[in-house]
Amino acid sequence: MRSIQNPKSKIQNQEELAQLRAELAEAKVEADALHRVSEAIASAGDIDQMLDVVAKVAISVTGTEACFIYLRDEISGDLTMRALAGEDPSVVGKIRLHAGEGVTGWVAREMKTLVIPEKAWKDARFKAFPELGEERFESFLSVPIVAKNRTIGVINVRTRQPLEYTPGQIHLLETIAGQVAGAIELARLHHASLARATQLSAISEVSKTVTSNLYLEEVLQLIVAMTAETMNLTLCSIMLTDRDREELVIKASTSESALYREKPNVRINESVAGRAILSGQPVTIRDVRKAPGYQYVDVARQEGLCSLICVPLAFQERTIGVLNCYTSRPHDFTEEETRLLTTLGQQAAIAIENSKLMVKSAIIQEMHHRIKNNLQTIASLLRLEMRSSPDNPEEVLRESISRIQSIAAVHDLLSREDLDAVSFKKIAESIMSGAHQNMIHPGQRVETRISGDDLMLPSAQATAMALILNELIANAVEHGMDADASGSIEVSLQVRGKRGMTEVRNTGAPLPPGFDLTRSNSLGLKIVESLSRESLGGGFTLVTEGEATVGRIVFTTDWPVD
Repeated sequence: MRSIQNPKSKIQNQEELAQLRAELAEAKVEADALHRVSEAIASAGDIDQMLDVVAKVAISVTGTEACFIYLRDEISGDLTMRALAGEDPSVVGKIRLHAGEGVTGWVAREMKTLVIPEKAWKDARFKAFPELGEERFESFLSVPIVAKNRTIGVINVRTRQPLEYTPGQIHLLETIAGQVAGAIELARLHHASLARATQLSAISEVSKTVTSNLYLEEVLQLIVAMTAETMNLTLCSIMLTDRDREELVIKASTSESALYREKPNVRINESVAGRAILSGQPVTIRDVRKAPGYQYVDVARQEGLCSLICVPLAFQERTIGVLNCYTSRPHDFTEEETRLLTTLGQQAAIAIENSKLMVKSAIIQEMHHRIKNNLQTIASLLRLEMRSSPDNPEEVLRESISRIQSIAAVHDLLSREDLDAVSFKKIAESIMSGAHQNMIHPGQRVETRISGDDLMLPSAQATAMALILNELIANAVEHGMDADASGSIEVSLQVRGKRGMTEVRNTGAPLPPGFDLTRSNSLGLKIVESLSRESLGGGFTLVTEGEATVGRIVFTTDWPVD
């Protein structure tokens, strides 16, 4: 007997077949979408380029009209629009939501997909942005971008007409969000790996400067250049402390602008960088252009500076300066960035101290050299005294002591000032002070004065000038003035280009009639003539002008290398 087929079974088979075809079509659409997203991820040069392509793909495969993709800032937790399709792209990067703010913020916080079929603007969680014209949209589908159980972004699609989103559309957008999450994490890991390699390289290079033979200025300039390049900073500078003045002084900077380099020194207790010095901890400002404690807002605006981190340079519990790092856009420095800059700051402090030690070592060697030369000078002066066969040994010793003290005065000034030069006026003041103590008798009323220009003298020429002034002042006191007389002694300097002229002018007894310097037997005048010629490259004259006796040395300031 033949069985009769149930009509309902045939209809059911047709429905199942239709359903299978629909599912196959959805699977094909999903596969195509994932393929396009995968291609976008593989070919994109950076995250933003990838997100632009993903936003366009999302519109295409979901049949919607606009797509917005937000990424979460790891420091602040804020969501910033990073890609947009179907609308004006000029708002990208300008739309920012705080954690939990708006529908998008709610999705990010709750890590849940949200579907609103119509009148999305009426949702209590909705936050309107006039620049997006969101009142034109009815439906809203928002999916969190989740990686490692944390939200790293949100992807939204919208339509201008009400739309009941199908499970297939929702699943497709969630799948795309999952792919995007993996790609972003991979990109961030790659970026972090490259950054770490660059940072380690920078630390290594800075460490090398610790044992380098570079001068301090070169060391500091190298450090700021490497730090700026490694951290992608707009500007990096190092300021060192001047404890005597309680100020911070710029010693190195990546800025070529005179406006920044020539900023006045800042007070430690009145500046942002000073806070880092006093606390011993990094200090950050998100926008120096709006910070009340930042002193040079105008300079920051003109130089395009925004966020700042000040890292103290510490060595053996002493803070010797600060490393200033600026970005051109608002930036929240991460813990990792702060740790790296702190490490670079510590290495910089060691390099600075090492450089100072090298300079001190060079100073000691140079001082030994100078002391040896000056001892030879003293020995030569004593030999000249012996050859002159004076009748009064006490007078010989007194004059020798005076000459040795003039050399000692130069060493004292060099020890307190720059290694290579000392001020003419300070030499004259020191010699004049010694004359008041050791040459001018209590009964003498002698006015002394120093006038004219100033000149920085290299150590050898400074020693020669000190001996010359000592001899001429001693000659003025001894031969120009009686023990109970009054008078004046003036030391002056004129500098014109590379020529200088020093005068020691004194009142009192004039030179004897027919005085001839070349025939004088005075050891002191011979010393002046010899030093003027051999050490200063000039000449010496001694003449009477009116009521004054004038010892004049004309010399060159184009000093030979010592």
